[in-house]
Amino acid sequence: MLDLIRHGEILELNLARPPANALDPELVGKLRVAIESAPAHGVRALLLSGRPGMFSAGLDVPVLLRLDRNGMTAFWHEFFGLCAALARSPIPIAAAIGGHSPAGGAVLAIFCDYRVMANGPFKIGLNEVQIGLSVPGNIQFALRRLVGTYRAERLLVVGAMVDASEALRVGFVDEVVEPEQVVPRTREWLEGLLKLPAQAMTNTRHIARADLAEVFADARAFAIDEFVDAWFSAESQATLKALVARLKGGK
Repeated sequence: MLDLIRHGEILELNLARPPANALDPELVGKLRVAIESAPAHGVRALLLSGRPGMFSAGLDVPVLLRLDRNGMTAFWHEFFGLCAALARSPIPIAAAIGGHSPAGGAVLAIFCDYRVMANGPFKIGLNEVQIGLSVPGNIQFALRRLVGTYRAERLLVVGAMVDASEALRVGFVDEVVEPEQVVPRTREWLEGLLKLPAQAMTNTRHIARADLAEVFADARAFAIDEFVDAWFSAESQATLKALVARLKGGK
C-alpha cells in the first residue's frame, strides 16, 4: 500500500495501492504517519511517487461512499491532517508525478516543495467540481501560490484537467521529463537541495513556506462539518454515485 524506499538521506514514499493508488482511509493514515515520523529517523528529504502512468487517482470514492457520517468525519480529519503534514513538513518534499494525477492526487502534489511530471498523455488537476465536490479554501490557497489567483480560479471553477506541457506553462508543475526520468530527476533535485548549507536552506525554506504552513496552523479552522454536509448533500451523492456507476461500467 505504501512502500518506503531509502536513498541515503532521502526517503521515497511510493504509493502502491493497485490499480490506481486511490486514497482510502488506510493509505491516507499511513502516508501521514510516514511523513510526520521521517525526520526522527534521520531523513532529510522526502520523495513522493506513484507508479508509471498513475501518480494517484485521488479519493477512493467507492470506498468512501460506504462510510457513514462519523466515518466520513474521521476521514476528512485524517485527510486534512495529511495535507497539514505536507504543508508544515520541516524537511523538503518533492513529488515525482509519473502519470495521471486528478483531484486528491493533485492535492498531494501542490503541497510539496517541487513537482516533476512525466511527459506524455497524462493529466493533472483539481477536478473536484466535476465529481460533485467543492474545493476547500486551504487547498485553493495552495494552488493560488503556484499558478496565481486568476489562473487558479479558472482551473478550479470548471475542475480543469491539464496535460503536462500546459501544467508546466502555468506553473502547476516545475519540470516535465520523460517518464523513465521522473523519479531519478526528482531525487536529483532533492540531492542538490541537500548539498546547500543546511541551516541557511532550512531557515529560508521555513520563511518561504510560512504562509502555507499558517493555513494549517489550527485544525479547528478546517470546517470539517461543513465539508461532510456537502459530501452527503443530494447533489454530491448523486454525482458521486453516477461516477462509480461509470467506473464499474468501464470495467
